[in-house]
Amino acid sequence: MKELSQSVEDYLETIYVLSLHRKAVRVSEIARKLKVRIASVTGMLKNLADKGYVRHERYGSVELTQKGEKIAKSVYRRHTILRIFLTEILLVEPKRAEIDACRLEHYLSPETFEKFVKFIEFVQTCPVKEPIWLSGLHEYLKEGKRPDCIIKEDTKKSDKTFKI
Repeated sequence: MKELSQSVEDYLETIYVLSLHRKAVRVSEIARKLKVRIASVTGMLKNLADKGYVRHERYGSVELTQKGEKIAKSVYRRHTILRIFLTEILLVEPKRAEIDACRLEHYLSPETFEKFVKFIEFVQTCPVKEPIWLSGLHEYLKEGKRPDCIIKEDTKKSDKTFKI
């Protein structure tokens, strides 16, 4: 698939999210959500319609085509996974996480993004409610103090250090 601009992805995702909550998506709703002028939305919708991503007639509602919906769902999935990672793992404040997820969703490679997905799946399917290492990370993020790490008897301290 040809790489799309951040703006195109944002429009498609916004139309998708709005369509989850209402039957008809209006130009004014898109403008309000994206904080842009109605004229900007109208211009972008013409571009998106020309490329086969949306159906829109002047003064009518906006609808994603199958092609547009596929892209929009992909962007929305990336956004959701990144927001979950930021809020649930790194304890980023929800409003900040929303903004940062929106920025990150456009720039991660598919390979890196899939690592995020696997990480979230790993944490969410852990048989322990909150693994010790995650509790320790959260304590460190909140208090700024590194908790004692629990190490198996046969495990040596890692030689791996990260330069920051």
